[in-house]
Amino acid sequence: MSVKQKTLAGKLDFKGIGLHTGEAVEMTIHPAPENHGFVFKRVDVEGQPTIKADLDNVVSTNRGTTLGKGDVLVNTTEHVLASLYGSEIDNALIELNGSEVPIMDGSAQKFIEGIQSVGIVDQESDKDYFTLKENLYYEDEDGYVEMLAVPTPGSEFRITVMVDYNSPVLGTQHASMYEIGEFPKEIAPCRTFVFLKELEVLAKNGLIKGGDLDNAIVLVEKLRSQEEYQEIARLLGKEDLDIKVEGIGVLNTTKLQFENEPARHKLLDIVGDLALVGKPIQGHILAARPGHSGNISFGKIIKNLIRQEKKKGIEFDLSKPPVYDVNQVMNILPHRYPFLLIDKITELDENQVVGVKNVTINEPFFQGHFPGNPVMPGVLQIEAMAQAGGVLALHNVDEPERWSTYFMKIDAVKFKRKVGPGDTVVFHLRLTSPIRRGIVQMKGIAYVNGQAVSEGELMAQIIKDR
Repeated sequence: MSVKQKTLAGKLDFKGIGLHTGEAVEMTIHPAPENHGFVFKRVDVEGQPTIKADLDNVVSTNRGTTLGKGDVLVNTTEHVLASLYGSEIDNALIELNGSEVPIMDGSAQKFIEGIQSVGIVDQESDKDYFTLKENLYYEDEDGYVEMLAVPTPGSEFRITVMVDYNSPVLGTQHASMYEIGEFPKEIAPCRTFVFLKELEVLAKNGLIKGGDLDNAIVLVEKLRSQEEYQEIARLLGKEDLDIKVEGIGVLNTTKLQFENEPARHKLLDIVGDLALVGKPIQGHILAARPGHSGNISFGKIIKNLIRQEKKKGIEFDLSKPPVYDVNQVMNILPHRYPFLLIDKITELDENQVVGVKNVTINEPFFQGHFPGNPVMPGVLQIEAMAQAGGVLALHNVDEPERWSTYFMKIDAVKFKRKVGPGDTVVFHLRLTSPIRRGIVQMKGIAYVNGQAVSEGELMAQIIKDR
């Protein structure tokens, strides 16, 4: 059964500060139409330019993932994108009146709470998944970051993370998400983390201006004097904060929500960065010591594979014995010469059908469409698609020869390539909703050599003949 694209049921407003800029920022997330994807909009810049959340637009992975187009940037995009992706939302417009997404509490929790408060709605179009069919491997130049993607039996999206910083406080941690539905509760609340030694350097260099001991887990690897702790508090603008650390561990200003919260936050970052692939992924990602740079590099490997598959086209095995040959097709459909436009059915189950039409110069419509330039009319491509859909519609009824299929509506029809003599057209149709009261709704795509030539959404009614 197909899964529909999703968007927000209403708009969401957030206020906060940017982690690195320290500037106040307002962010509004709007619902967006089908196939829109995630798009950022800088409403504070003249012309209100937009930047698509796409791997091709990543300009920096230094302490976060930054997207850019020309001089216009959006910094620290990973947490809000993880929230949308982790909520299985496909389309959203994210407006900002500043250059950085607000850090909130350093996790994705506030964004998730907002999404849950307004709700999520299904849209008409189906989700366009990327299903992993082979193992993919990435290793950075130093051999420090390793990432592997493998197919999953049930086509879920899974992530397993291992972090090992050779640190007495962090040590080796693991975190896993076995399906995307776990994200809001198990992953979203996990905050970003930083070692105290890093925090000090970043603060002295004018970074993390919006950093706060309330929006990050601070890890302390060695004992320091109370004066040193208070100096760090001063650098962060928290002179009055009473910092205490008993030995090594987590700064007393926060309490871990999970024993492996740092590893879970690394998993959160992977979800946000892989949202830039542009398609929901079905596969298992295994990552050792991941970071934004490795996430983006690995995401580009996935995206290049998607591009290669798109260029190659979809493959159908036309050599196997048909489910129905042309004589069996005629036992189901009432159409006859010159209007029977399906030669065989090669695949058929409760939810989908694959039908084949071999186009020859002997087709009667080529005499007038067009002399010297034979082109199969688009309306006949849709008619052939409808006939294949008729086989699917009648597949599960008793005595299908005693039923007729009447098409009620055809929407979203597109013609992408010319079809002519010598082409073998493969029609793939699948149900977009269960058949109820004889009403059949299908999405169909016609292919030649694996490339889409036409498509449409069809609605029909099956009626038993008297």
